[in-house]
Amino acid sequence: MHSIDSATDSAPGSLAGEDDDLDQPTPSAVDLDRIERAVREILLAVGEDPDREGLQQTPARVARMYAEVFGGLHEDPRQHLRKFFTQQYDEVVLVRDISFNSFCEHHLLPFMGKAHIGYMPNGKVIGLSKLGRVVEVVARRPQVQERMTETIADLLEETLGAKGVAVVVEATHTCMTVRGVRKPGSVCVTSAMKGKFRTNQSSRSEIMTLIYADRR
Repeated sequence: MHSIDSATDSAPGSLAGEDDDLDQPTPSAVDLDRIERAVREILLAVGEDPDREGLQQTPARVARMYAEVFGGLHEDPRQHLRKFFTQQYDEVVLVRDISFNSFCEHHLLPFMGKAHIGYMPNGKVIGLSKLGRVVEVVARRPQVQERMTETIADLLEETLGAKGVAVVVEATHTCMTVRGVRKPGSVCVTSAMKGKFRTNQSSRSEIMTLIYADRR
């Protein structure tokens, strides 16, 4: 079993630092002026004065922020899975604690947490940092956690043809902690199991143990 506790960790001989030829994301096609106008209208609608000193630059700042946090809408996460390595390896490859930030599509409030990704190779292995990049692209869209989890698992299953893929996502949602029910400290956990991790109970138990055993 190959386990890495963080998407930023690397070691000599691993595939964690293979990103010298990184594809740079293309500039996003975001209408900044339109966002600025909309933010100004929101400020007026809630009873604020968008022309007062502290708010004069807010519409522009929000526009740039949206271009950044929703940049995944203009990127294909598959670009980070195109380069793989032929390697016979029959055990689990696991990367834990891949941090991410996303925005709930229901209230456009952030949710943030960690993703754990494991797969059982079928002759193909991917650079470990690429898993972190896939999470990053998928997260930077208006999202629901359930879809995010399933999307990541489907991408890995389709691209690598892995014998099994397991994705577990843990996140805190500010739409639940700062508004509505206001329950700070709550964590939502979602999982997507493919292949052997779905059909074989012992494989499913193994991956969940690898993710959580030393944290209980």
